[in-house]
Amino acid sequence: MDRDTLGDIAESAPLAGESADDRSPAASVAGKNSISVPAQLVTQGKHRFYALVLPSGLLAETCVVEPRVENPIEGFQRLLDEKRAKSIAKYIDAGFGTVPGAVVLSAQSRAHMHYDRAAGTLTFRQDPRAFLIIDGQHRVFGFKLAKGAVDVPVVIYNRLRRSEECRLFMDINTKQRPVPNELLLDIRRLSEVETQADALLHDVFDLFHTRGDSALKGLLSPAERRKGAISRVTFNAALRSIKGAFDDARAEEVYAVLNAYLRACRHGLGLHNADEQIAHPALFKALALLFTNVAERVADRHGGKYTVANFEDVLIPFFKRLKKSDLPRAGMSHVALHEHYSKALSAGFLIKQWLFS
Repeated sequence: MDRDTLGDIAESAPLAGESADDRSPAASVAGKNSISVPAQLVTQGKHRFYALVLPSGLLAETCVVEPRVENPIEGFQRLLDEKRAKSIAKYIDAGFGTVPGAVVLSAQSRAHMHYDRAAGTLTFRQDPRAFLIIDGQHRVFGFKLAKGAVDVPVVIYNRLRRSEECRLFMDINTKQRPVPNELLLDIRRLSEVETQADALLHDVFDLFHTRGDSALKGLLSPAERRKGAISRVTFNAALRSIKGAFDDARAEEVYAVLNAYLRACRHGLGLHNADEQIAHPALFKALALLFTNVAERVADRHGGKYTVANFEDVLIPFFKRLKKSDLPRAGMSHVALHEHYSKALSAGFLIKQWLFS
């Protein structure tokens, strides 16, 4: 007898001792090794599934995955990332305790699952392999590792063939788009979980985005990646590379010095009709890395007065020596670009052009 036939039998033959009148919001024992819970039957297109809430402990005790490495014939799940599961457990135990996304399961034949329409209850056996996890394996194992317990929204499909389980897994993991990193940075601020360093970068970016005298006015994209604009993620990565230069500085102070530097850089790039290329991620990061070297020269020559004119005193001769071929090309890393610029700034002449051929 195949697994689909077993599933049909399980659907049509309720377990002995189940209670059709059990409407308690918590899971309750309906017979030996069986559980009855309130559930809602939902129809979407040709599929039906059950929407319900289960205690995290029960979920951990009745679910399993089929990682492909362990089961190359029928397996399709990813291997468990224990670090990720532990972080979920830590999050729950820290008292935040809200993971609202539904865990998606496929009932297996050994679940002996039955739905009582009149009572609105779903009954299944408390078996360690009752359900195959389609989506949410890290949440389930995080729940298992957690000391505390939470109620978890769950969606259960029944009588799916393995091919249908695989397609459902693919749909969930390919058609859902993750939240962009740029948006997550904004969300961290709204949720008040920013570190002090992240808060400084956030404030400096906002100053560059809103100030009328900003060297990057119109070239920043706060919440998404956009061609021809510097995203918040790129901006933060560039400034983190020189964070030691701004120890104990306020956002206004960082903005004043960096803005003068970047305005001088744009003037220099303008000599090659390429001032807006400063928004190129590799070029922006390379110029950020070059900042400390240039700032030290300005400090030596002008007593630490970081004005646009004083930065230009150091940078304009450097940019005059550059050629358009020294500007970033597709595939060029900011590290290689910075190394070239640093040597050119120090030596007073460009190294061989074959490096950029």
